[in-house]
Formats: sequence, structure tokens, C-alpha cells
Amino acid sequence: MTSRDKPHHTGHRDRLRQRFQDGGDTALADYELLELLLFTAIPRKDVKPIAKDLLAQFGTIHKMFAAKIEDLCTIKGISENTAIFIKSIHALHTRGMSNDLINKPILNNWDRLLDYCHATMAEDDIEKFYILYLNRKNTLIHKEVHASGTVDAANVYIREIMKKAMNLGATSLVLIHNHPSGDPTPSGDDITVTNLLIDAGKPLGIEIHDHLIISRSGHMSFRNLGLIG
Repeated sequence: MTSRDKPHHTGHRDRLRQRFQDGGDTALADYELLELLLFTAIPRKDVKPIAKDLLAQFGTIHKMFAAKIEDLCTIKGISENTAIFIKSIHALHTRGMSNDLINKPILNNWDRLLDYCHATMAEDDIEKFYILYLNRKNTLIHKEVHASGTVDAANVYIREIMKKAMNLGATSLVLIHNHPSGDPTPSGDDITVTNLLIDAGKPLGIEIHDHLIISRSGHMSFRNLGLIG
């Protein structure tokens, strides 16, 4: 194939790659960064319209990554394989963020923790209740999703949490959950669950360091709000 026979987007791809190589991500618009990603998944097609359609549909790159595979596939040009590729890139990114937290002092990596929470939870349409177990050095030794659905005393198992903390040798916990509504303000149930865990932990020497609520509009900390002393 001569250069005259090559699709018009071939030269565009080369130029975009060169701009990224020379100037990094700041040299490209959001849709152009998405183009770079799609080059690999869709090698023989002009992907600029697809990248622009993705942003138009989901609003931001972050919301696009948080979208379900079936929702990504509603975009013309996005096959199931391409949707899985997009989701796998996001999964690799959040896995790396998670690995950067394990076995490290959480209090010295608080901003990284918040970044991880926003990347993994802010756009979730289901409420999930996470627990971080810390040792005496405030090092993260274990994290888990304890419950899914509305967070209340009915589906948060206080005794189970404390038993696991003792088995792990944890001396403090960080509670985290998301509000799909977008409002990070603590509800009455959020406060009740937190107080139950504080009371259960006291005789065992297990402290609730904080309870973070994550939403797409921001986050709130029970400690900063004065709800944990």
C-alpha cells in the first residue's frame, strides 16, 4: 500500500502519538487522549468521532471509565471487546493505586487514599461499605467491601467486623462508603452505624479513626465534622 492509498487517519495517529511523546498528556485534549487509548482497541478505523461520542455521552473520562460495559457498548463503534479493553485499563489503574496503599501508613498517604476512593467509588450506582484495617503503626493490613446496598445497622455486622479486626491484629479502622446520590452529607443511619462501631471497639482497644463518605461531588470526613472525637 502506498502512502496515497493509506487511510487519512493513519497520519493523524502518528501526529497524535508524536505530540503525546513530546508534550505528555497536557499537550492533548481529553478526546485526543481517548483516541490514543482507542488506537490499540480499534486499529483500522478513525476513532476521533468515537472518542468525542464517549465524552458527549458520559461527560468526563472518569465517568466513562466508571460506566458499565453494556452502557459503553451503546456508543456507535464500541464493541464488547473494546468496552472490556477500556474497563481493563481502569482496573489496572485502580489496582496500582490500591497496591500503593497496602502495607503503608495510611495517615501519611491520606491524599492517595482519597484519590483511590474517588477513582473506585464516586460514580458507583450501588452503595458499598468498605473497611480498612490498620495496625498499631497505622499501616493498612487489610481492606474489604463489607456490605453493599443501603448502609444501616441491619446490614453492617458489628460483631463480625470486630472479630476480624482482632484476628488481623488491627487496632484501628477506617470506614468508607459512597453515596450514589452525589451528596456526601452523613445520614442518620451513617451516624448510628459509626457510633455502634465506636462503642463496640472501645473495650477491645480498637479505634474508629474516621468514616469517609465519597460522592461524585466530593467527600466528607466524620472526624473533620466533629462526629468522631
